[in-house]
Amino acid sequence: MSSYPNGIRYGHRVDVYGIGFDRVQEEDVIRHVVTELATGRGGQIVTPNVDILRRVHRDRESRAHVESASLVVADGTPVIWASRIAGNPLPARVPGSDLIWSLSAALAEQGRSIYLLGGAPGTASRAEQVMRSRFPRLRIAGHLSPPLGFDTRPDQLEAACASVVAARPDLIYVGLGFPKQERVIALLRPLLASSWFLGCGAAIDFVAGVHRRAPLWMRQSGLEWAYRLAREPMRLTRRYLVHDLPFALQLLAMSARARIGRSQPIRPGERP
Repeated sequence: MSSYPNGIRYGHRVDVYGIGFDRVQEEDVIRHVVTELATGRGGQIVTPNVDILRRVHRDRESRAHVESASLVVADGTPVIWASRIAGNPLPARVPGSDLIWSLSAALAEQGRSIYLLGGAPGTASRAEQVMRSRFPRLRIAGHLSPPLGFDTRPDQLEAACASVVAARPDLIYVGLGFPKQERVIALLRPLLASSWFLGCGAAIDFVAGVHRRAPLWMRQSGLEWAYRLAREPMRLTRRYLVHDLPFALQLLAMSARARIGRSQPIRPGERP
């Protein structure tokens, strides 16, 4: 059983609505990935937010993708709130849009390599240029912005996977959105057993400057969703307001009930 640098072991996770989250901060994730790469062990990081957590409770495929990951870290602020309400708090958000910078910085110090997979045509190329400028010692093994629907075309999917495998990168950022990116990662992991994968959603777009992230104060106060909704209302209104908001309220309510249930005294004749 592999252990984290801070002593936490796999399997010792915080349960949030039936999903186990690793009790780690961003620096723990970085140290762990660097350590595992040094020993030749690969893995996968998944960063569930409210939308992913909702999907996990809706279909088995999404649950399987999360449960098969090496590290499960909380992206959404409501997930952090839920853990605190339930009395078993996660220490902090660890968004993929932050990890893409911090992991790249750590790998640059060691002269290791990354691969950028995702984004609209030209996006991964622009992200590569930004990374080269920011981290001169970071090796960019390759980049690819596959055509829309490539994952449904066996020839295009095979070509995309072959490009990544041929590059043999240490870390692959896959920014295709959940669960598409996790499906691609599931195909690649057996072929790159010593590499690490991060399903990072829109992070490659952020690096390339295609989309802007919310101001820091909005991210820290749990309002990043409102910023993104204001910038992309056509794409995000239904997801955020129709699906995710009701689920987030349910998540917080269930966390409160779980804590109250644990605090109730055991009556005579009842089992603990």
